[in-house]
Amino acid sequence: MRKTVLLLVAAVGTLYSCTRIDAGHEGIRVKQYGSDKGVQDVVLVTGRVWYNPLTEDVYQSPLYVQTADYEAFTVNAKDGSVFTVDPTISFRIEAGRSPHIFTKYRKEIEEITKTTLLNYVKDAFRIQMNKYTTDELISNRQQFENDVQKTLDSSFKSDGFHLEQLTSGLGYPETIVAAINAKNEAVQQAMRVENELRVAEAQARKKIVEAEADAKANELRQRTLTPLLIQQQFIEKWDGKTPLYGNSPTFFKNVQ
Repeated sequence: MRKTVLLLVAAVGTLYSCTRIDAGHEGIRVKQYGSDKGVQDVVLVTGRVWYNPLTEDVYQSPLYVQTADYEAFTVNAKDGSVFTVDPTISFRIEAGRSPHIFTKYRKEIEEITKTTLLNYVKDAFRIQMNKYTTDELISNRQQFENDVQKTLDSSFKSDGFHLEQLTSGLGYPETIVAAINAKNEAVQQAMRVENELRVAEAQARKKIVEAEADAKANELRQRTLTPLLIQQQFIEKWDGKTPLYGNSPTFFKNVQ
């Protein structure tokens, strides 16, 4: 009897294998053969899972946030201008939606990220970009990016994904960049000219002030330059020799 039980356990062990769903993951058991295949062949499982490796497979889908950095691509604005988008997204699978995702795509999450999700990203940018002219896009860039994120989030939710964050990496056309640079250069040049003008005006005002000060000083000196003061200055600098004025020696000459 004991031998029979052991043989039975061995037979069951041959038919079935066991695996454990890792933390932060969601497991799905998929039937590869039988009458249920293609109808209800995907089952959500957690923890320790027993399965028949001959007829079933067990897959794990990560529930943690993942990041995808896509290659840049171009999109057209409403008026035909070509913009460049270099997007990066952060997303996760919504809990309990792994069976739906696997049933629909029959692919690993890495492959879905490179194909389906990328197409959703491109479509969201193209749909919203077509609503904006170049000027409107430049003036309302934040609103545009919000609209793209809402469109993309809606597409993701329909398939069991949740969009955490979107970075557009939006690049303007070369003609727009050149125009913006030219405008900035003109503004900077105007500021330089204005600064130079202010300096010139300040220097001119300084010269006027100096000239006015010199004129007032000269006027003051002329008012204080009396004959008595001149005689006093002469006495201070006299060398002791009496100067001669006219026919007879005269010490001072009248100053008119």
